Amino acid sequence: MSETVSRRSALRLTAGAVAVAAAATGGLAPLTSAAAADRPDAGAGPRVEGLLARLTLDEKISLLHGADDPGSLGQAGYVPGVPRLNIPPLRLADGPAGVRITAHATALPAPVLLASAFDPELARRYGQVIGREGRALGQDVLLSPMVNLIRTPYAGRNFETFSEDPLLASDLVAAEIRGIQGEGLIATVKHFALNNQEQDRNSIDVHAGEQTMHELELRGFEAAVEAGTGAVMGAYNKVNGTFACENKALLTDVLRDQWGFAGWVMTDWFAAHSTVAAITAGLDMEMPDGTYFGAALKSAVRNGSVAERYVDRAVRRILAVMDRFGLLDGSAPPRPARDAAAGAAVALAVAKAGATLLRNERGTLPLDGGGIAVIGPTGSLPFVSGGGSAHVVPDHADSPLDAIRARTRGPVTYALGEDLFGKALPAGALSPGFTSEGQQVGAGKTWAYDGTLTVAEEDDWTFVLHFSSAATARPKVLLDGEELFPLAAGYGEYFSGGLVAAAPDGLGVRRKELRLARGAHTLQISAEGGDSGLLFRLRRITGATRAQDVVDAVGAARAARHVVLFAYEDATEGLDRATVALPGHQEQLIRAVTAANPRTTVVLNTSSCTSMPWLTGTGAVLQMYYPGQEGATATAAVLFGDSDPGGRLTQSFPADDDHHPVAGDPRRYPGADGVEEYSEGIHAGYRWYDAQGVRPLFPFGHGLSYTSFAYSDPEARWTRGALEVTFTVRNTGRRAGISVPQVYVGPSPDLRLDQAVRVLGGYRRLALRAGERRRVTVRVAARTLSSWDARHHRWTLGTGRRTVWVGASAGDLKLRTGARVGGGHR
Repeated sequence: MSETVSRRSALRLTAGAVAVAAAATGGLAPLTSAAAADRPDAGAGPRVEGLLARLTLDEKISLLHGADDPGSLGQAGYVPGVPRLNIPPLRLADGPAGVRITAHATALPAPVLLASAFDPELARRYGQVIGREGRALGQDVLLSPMVNLIRTPYAGRNFETFSEDPLLASDLVAAEIRGIQGEGLIATVKHFALNNQEQDRNSIDVHAGEQTMHELELRGFEAAVEAGTGAVMGAYNKVNGTFACENKALLTDVLRDQWGFAGWVMTDWFAAHSTVAAITAGLDMEMPDGTYFGAALKSAVRNGSVAERYVDRAVRRILAVMDRFGLLDGSAPPRPARDAAAGAAVALAVAKAGATLLRNERGTLPLDGGGIAVIGPTGSLPFVSGGGSAHVVPDHADSPLDAIRARTRGPVTYALGEDLFGKALPAGALSPGFTSEGQQVGAGKTWAYDGTLTVAEEDDWTFVLHFSSAATARPKVLLDGEELFPLAAGYGEYFSGGLVAAAPDGLGVRRKELRLARGAHTLQISAEGGDSGLLFRLRRITGATRAQDVVDAVGAARAARHVVLFAYEDATEGLDRATVALPGHQEQLIRAVTAANPRTTVVLNTSSCTSMPWLTGTGAVLQMYYPGQEGATATAAVLFGDSDPGGRLTQSFPADDDHHPVAGDPRRYPGADGVEEYSEGIHAGYRWYDAQGVRPLFPFGHGLSYTSFAYSDPEARWTRGALEVTFTVRNTGRRAGISVPQVYVGPSPDLRLDQAVRVLGGYRRLALRAGERRRVTVRVAARTLSSWDARHHRWTLGTGRRTVWVGASAGDLKLRTGARVGGGHR
């Protein structure tokens, strides 16, 4: 784990880069003319070159953009082949946590939960499941994994990626790609590059220095290239003034010429902005259509603004990957059958391995029997995944309530606590009345209501609309002339959320919060049955209904020996979070319940870090993120101690919205005047907390076990181009458990470059029996000990005496030693 450096990396590290001026963007250096973007690629083999010679211009261009699939399987993209030459089509499916098509697939835990296991071998198995299922379900290309860093706690897709640390992210993305492609499915690493937020993602211009980019943002992509990824997906945003999908500094100078990438680059969906600039910069494929790489590209070739060799180059890259995977000569193995049981077993293993115990006071966990009150909406509803392109149609998904009841013989009660889906409108509040709990509109029919809603007392209302048809045909509801549920702009309807956007019976859900005065309000509703009819419900949540839900939850808590309170945060692609606090009124619920019963465990099904002003009142806090289809079983196994919580945080948890790396500076996040500046430089994540002396709520790497561990006898020595750190770990408790010791390395005294207080150098996941002692060696690679010299555009080894720490987290450093890097041990 994190202990080897490839020959290519070693050569890059020791060889001097060409001494040229910095790029005009200030971010990445250009290369010499010999490596210019317009040079022809090396031959891709006789089969590919033979096909390329026989393809017409129209056929070549048809391979460079997406099209409608005549036999769609519900996947994200399709590229038609060339039947005349037996070039097969390509189907491209989303898949950060499982294959996303209309058919059932294994819904794996979110990648952030996988990463919490600190186990590249588990990441490889995770990739194997997706790879096998992708091929079994008729797919050729997987639009995953995502390796963008967790830079801001607000990013809506933090659950789809791995970590704030580039070393951990690099290890995991490489392992997952090897798993995916080992099964014959082409992997696509994304989003290249600096796509670390959803807000303004289509237009934001991200400015970052060369050192920041190489040491942090690009490192995971480089690892993916070294692992052999077949494809790279360009990002939506601009990088140092140029859109990522037409950014020569990224697509050619770094990706091709520095790293030697031989696959193809596609856009994110609708991320293309040009024809000439994009294809000459190094973009090969536009998805999901041909706005710029269809007729416009053909015209550009015909009028001479694009030389046909650029088209040939892009086609060659695509065909070369297809040839590598046996898609051109029929040598690809037959598509396997799905193995749902094997997929479920891996999903369960990942969910248990990544379960992260953040707090455990007074022996709250493991649970010791019955008398349990389960509270919270996600206690009775399975929370499988986040929204957007990460959603998978699972084979099954049990609720935590059912799993807890199955695990114990004692009584288990349930209270809602926080209402997600609303309660029926009060009897007599509507004049005239209508069937607000299930209004049917027949196919081809229209239905209208024009009446009055009478409110007894001034209160905060949340109107909740449930509807059965497509979003474009949902009922139109006006209250006092204001439309409550207008269609969201752009792709807002598609990126509407995972859990809260659908009722338990499958109806779509939309919400509107507003303050209603006492008295009568006009209510108008119009609905169309469309082709297949429409069913809708109109419900409400008010201050009064919320108060009663809390009263019921407190009563259940007082009557129970243990409370397991499930809290949620529903994230989705296309939308950033507004706060690190739990949504809704969950904080008040937790405070009320823990005051009634301090033996309360809060289980967090959240996308990313969460603030916890209620923490000290709890007995335990278990972070489960989005745990996939086997999440309920895994959660119960950890709660009852059948499985040790083996996860560790891959991101720092801030105390609140005012104390984290991008807090208080709109130019850092979400950007100002269309520009976002990574002015924290290399001090992202835990590095920022160290540099600023700010204490997080929970540090990077934190996680508790049901047993205890001792660390001793550290040694460090420079050998064979790496720093070997050896120490002893002993299980000092009475039961088996998981330890994840982490090695951190301090700055070099010989470098006159910006350096972090300490960086993660390596780690090891250990399963130790009670009383077991193990001597462990972690090799810190030369790359990790190096800094990027932006003046000379190269990696420079940080020589001299380096301090080394061994600890249980970035905030719990138990041992300290040191060694001279580049010299002998002392």
